[in-house]
Amino acid sequence: MQTLNNLFLIIAHFIRSLFADPQSVWANLTMDVINFIIVVVIIVLAALILILLERKVAGWTSMRTGPNRLGPRGWFQTIADALKLMGKEDVTPAGADKIIFKIAPMIIFSLPMMTLAVIPYGNHMAPIDLDLGIFYFLAVSAISTLAFLMAGWGSNNKYSLLGGMRAVAQMISYEIPLLFSLLGVIMITQSFNLGDIVKAQHTIPFIVLQPLAFVIYIIAGIAEVNRAPFDLVEADQEVVAGPFTEYTGLRWGLFFLGEYGNMTAVSALAATVFLGGWQGPFLPGWVWFWMKVGVIIFFMMWVRWTFPRIRVDHLMHLAWKVLLPLSILNIFLTGLGIFIYRLVMGG
Repeated sequence: MQTLNNLFLIIAHFIRSLFADPQSVWANLTMDVINFIIVVVIIVLAALILILLERKVAGWTSMRTGPNRLGPRGWFQTIADALKLMGKEDVTPAGADKIIFKIAPMIIFSLPMMTLAVIPYGNHMAPIDLDLGIFYFLAVSAISTLAFLMAGWGSNNKYSLLGGMRAVAQMISYEIPLLFSLLGVIMITQSFNLGDIVKAQHTIPFIVLQPLAFVIYIIAGIAEVNRAPFDLVEADQEVVAGPFTEYTGLRWGLFFLGEYGNMTAVSALAATVFLGGWQGPFLPGWVWFWMKVGVIIFFMMWVRWTFPRIRVDHLMHLAWKVLLPLSILNIFLTGLGIFIYRLVMGG
């Protein structure tokens, strides 16, 4: 079991041992390239698997089978859709700002790669171990707001622009309670390092100590990745497909990869901060981590196919008048709890 738990560390040490100096510049550069490739593979595989899983969940919730033609039980449907998408014509609207129009999907796709790079998938298994891991994660994920606005503005389409403006209003509104929901854990651990936060949960996960923060994070996280019932950015009946209206082919596919990559990143951060990350008995740590991530992703899918889309005013009301006050209350209660704990332990 110890070998399985440290499987990827053993592979990393083996690769470094191939160099005369395991800590040389070339060895470090090689490991950085491998880590980059692994993160890209994670995003692509996550998108392929999660798109199929989402269609299956959609079928189950409406008493249908879902995809069932290609491969056993339809498991090759996503691969066929990806091949079809690669053959689509890449169209750029005549009046579009071509540079902004083409850069926006690249930014959307690159952001989950940057955020997933600081997630610890196991003990000492973070591709990039940053002391300010949470701060970096939130700072990078906030750039997606700009990318959505770029896509809307660059398309020269009123529906795209309206969707981009909705994205700015929604994502900025929900970033604040999302950040505040994590402050309680930071106050307890006194660290921004994600590895330290996981190690602090060796006896009890923070979902037990911070249940309100976990609920706020999940709700705000669903809104941040534009999932139903908070998918007003691309509400079909109102703004066609929002910022994605004018996109076709692989560029449209990059938005899809980015969406599921962001959903994976938000779920990975929740599993790390609130569910103990790789902590768990019997199974290897990286298996526990992905099981926890899978549970959160399935919950997001279940919410999407269960609840109807809410109105814009209700969306803003929930962020500013419900989640924000509750997140501030949670910070106050956490500080009070820490004060009482130190008072009792000190006495």
